[in-house]
Amino acid sequence: MTSASASRNGRPDYPEMGDRLRQARRARNLSLRVLADRLGVSPSLISQIETGRANPSVSTLYAIAAELDVSLDELLFNDRRPPEPSSPVRTGASPSGTMTPAAPVQRAGSRHAIRLASGVNWERLTTQSEPGIEFLHVTYEVGGASSPPDAFQRHPGHEWGYVLSGRLQVRIGFEEYVLEPGDAISINSSIPHRLATIGDEPVEAIWFVLGRAQFDAQTLIDEHRTGPA
Repeated sequence: MTSASASRNGRPDYPEMGDRLRQARRARNLSLRVLADRLGVSPSLISQIETGRANPSVSTLYAIAAELDVSLDELLFNDRRPPEPSSPVRTGASPSGTMTPAAPVQRAGSRHAIRLASGVNWERLTTQSEPGIEFLHVTYEVGGASSPPDAFQRHPGHEWGYVLSGRLQVRIGFEEYVLEPGDAISINSSIPHRLATIGDEPVEAIWFVLGRAQFDAQTLIDEHRTGPA
């Protein structure tokens, strides 16, 4: 992976992410055990993430961010979105007022990046955090998946994906699709879904998610305990 935030072996700086997680947890006066109980995981997993010895899965990462009421970018990259100015006029804003002033070009060599558990790599394609929006270059390593084989994930919002290389299995409810290079998909994210690599070639894709900000951590916990619907 190419990222200024990654280490020489391509992995991002997990101790920094762990430090931010610990700070957010302590700011809310939560013990490791209490947070772990709320997420349905072990205290040792939370401890290992905080100390940089383990990286979370996609689902666990979203559950942590939701439970601590922090943005994903703040937790991963210490990228807190600046507060909105009091004046309705913003320099560089679009006519619709949906964008804040920021550098318009995200260079390939300076993307924020993170490697999650289960062989999933994210690279953010925006120069700063945008509320309710995720624009990502995603890599699923060989054997990589968005969640364990016996668990789907679901969350608010809608997502669109475009496969650049490799073969991606997408399960949406009881339906299954196989995406190949050039294929695209649109998913209602509230329907249980799972994404996984097929074969011996990694999958690279562009993913856009709209409206996942209000993530329901309890939904995740219930799904992990009961498996897919």
